[in-house]
Amino acid sequence: MDTRQSTPRKAPYETPPGEPHPRRWTALALIALAQFMVIMDTSIIGVALPKMQDDLKFSAENLSWVFNAYVVAFGGLLLLGGRLADLLGAKRVFAAGWGVLAAGSLVAGLAGQPGTELGGRALQGAGAALIAPAALTLLMTLFGSRPGELGKAFALYGAAAPAGGTAGVFLGGVITQYADWSWVFLVNLPIAALVLALTPAVMPAAALRRGSVDWAGALTVTAGLATTVYAVVRAPETGWGAARTWLVLAAGLLLVGGFVALQARRREPLMRLGVWRSPGLAGANIAQLLMAAAWIPMWFFLNLYLQQVLGLGAFASGAALLPMTGAVMVMMIVLAPRLVARFGPGPLVATGLAALAAGMLWLSFVRADGTYRVDVLPASLLAALGMALAFIPSLGTALAGVRPEEGGLAAGIVNTSYQIGSAVGLAAMTALAAAHGSRSLGDAGALTGGYSAAFNGAAAVAAAGALVAAAGVRRTAKSAAA
Repeated sequence: MDTRQSTPRKAPYETPPGEPHPRRWTALALIALAQFMVIMDTSIIGVALPKMQDDLKFSAENLSWVFNAYVVAFGGLLLLGGRLADLLGAKRVFAAGWGVLAAGSLVAGLAGQPGTELGGRALQGAGAALIAPAALTLLMTLFGSRPGELGKAFALYGAAAPAGGTAGVFLGGVITQYADWSWVFLVNLPIAALVLALTPAVMPAAALRRGSVDWAGALTVTAGLATTVYAVVRAPETGWGAARTWLVLAAGLLLVGGFVALQARRREPLMRLGVWRSPGLAGANIAQLLMAAAWIPMWFFLNLYLQQVLGLGAFASGAALLPMTGAVMVMMIVLAPRLVARFGPGPLVATGLAALAAGMLWLSFVRADGTYRVDVLPASLLAALGMALAFIPSLGTALAGVRPEEGGLAAGIVNTSYQIGSAVGLAAMTALAAAHGSRSLGDAGALTGGYSAAFNGAAAVAAAGALVAAAGVRRTAKSAAA
């Protein structure tokens, strides 16, 4: 990287080197809230979709894009968000992201037609793409030089994700039943106002860095990732064997390949290709991608099984997921940091993904006449244990080995891996479930067969992640941790 990039301009205030930031735990609360919100915004709309379809006159084919518009914008813009965090300072980009998220929430909440709604959701995703890498960069700035506190900070940050997913189901059900669907978006506004009010006082200031933004690279990678995700999420509707699916997928992959070629020639690239030689980065990102590709479909189809087969309402279904969510949070905060300190991150990633695979394999035995206590609770708790063990050490490994000035880039990469894994995994498991009967609404046996197939597929993905972790992350985790 050009040395001009690393020459800082004067920052308004910085904590003296070696001294802990006095408001680091308050700042961590805002960082965890950011993770909570960007995940909640993917799940809060689920229960509200039928009402939105009636009010905004969405077609059945386009309704899924209320979810996909957010995910595509989020995943496609994360690398740009990470680069901007490195150049402009994570604090500034964090605040800007909340402003964009609030604007998108306002547009989506007040929308009167499908196009406006989808535009608001895409704007929300763009805001999340600024917030997520900036939040991780801020976490490393606050705690990276304090190993005794870093594990706790990662644990709280990681626990915010499953909490946000479950809270989205709860709030979506309550808001849709007792208020209006628009509040699933407007609820973001007071939270964004609170974060924007507190950020100047509690977040660490960062120097501006000299450098330019590779806008051509940003456009190429965003278009490539968005096109690839679009092809995958549309495949269940257009068909995996359709020529259109493979042509769009090929176009997306060509754009991603063009982005890589462009980065190799740029003096100040959006993503320095040499960053992939950082200890543990590649293996940890593969683990995060496969973890998300297994975990998100499991959560999605478990919720459908509870509602469509066991007959629980939206609120009761959210309550049924609380033990799993609570277990993930407690184990991430209490158990995972101690085990990382004792055994290192590599073995925990492999063990966690293996436990996640075992939990989903157990879930694949769900019955049409099953019960929550027998068919869901024990298997979901085993899966929660696996997620808690794998998430924190793989995330830490991905960030630990990079240069300090590329923390935002590494955060953008690992967030991209997780989001792309989520979208691809959910689309693939949706197609698998549909092929085994999940479209037969009202037929509990057929639905259960489809969901069982999805759980089996997700278990296979998690098992593949465990093998990758055992082969790759373990070899590099020791140097990354050091």
